[in-house]
Amino acid sequence: MRIGDICTLHTIHCQRDTSVQDAALLMRQHHVGDLIVAEQPNGERVPIGILTDRDIVISVIALGLDPASLLVGDIMSAQLLTASEDEDVYEIIERMRVNGIRRLPVVNSLGALSGIVSIDDLLAFLAQEMAELARISSGQLVHEKRTRK
Repeated sequence: MRIGDICTLHTIHCQRDTSVQDAALLMRQHHVGDLIVAEQPNGERVPIGILTDRDIVISVIALGLDPASLLVGDIMSAQLLTASEDEDVYEIIERMRVNGIRRLPVVNSLGALSGIVSIDDLLAFLAQEMAELARISSGQLVHEKRTRK
C-alpha cells in the first residue's frame, strides 16, 4: 500500500521566522506535537524542516531560554527526511526505524507537502492488517464447520 493512502493529509505548518512561542501556540491550538516548517517558493508548500514539542522542551525550556525571542529556524530539525506519496508503507516503516524518527512529512512528485505520517498512523494501518488476517483464520474455521459436518 502507498504511504499517501494512509498519511494524515491535513498538516499544521509554519515558517522558519515564526517565533517558538507562536509555534507552541499553534501546536496547542491544533492539538498536535509537531509543525512542518515550509517555504512557498512557487506557491507550493515545500517542507524544509520539522519542529516537535520535544525540540521545544530540550532546546528551549530545559535551557531556560525565552521562546518568544527564538525563531523556529533556530531550533527546528533541518536534516529533514521525507516520504514520497507513492512509496510503500513497509519501506517507510523501515526508514523511520533506521533513522529513529516518529513522524515523516509526505511529499508529492513536485516535492510539495501533501501530508504527514506518524507512528500512530502506521500502528492503525498495521492493526487493520492484523484484523484482516484474523478474519481469514475465523472464516476458514466457519467454512470448515459448514463443509465437514
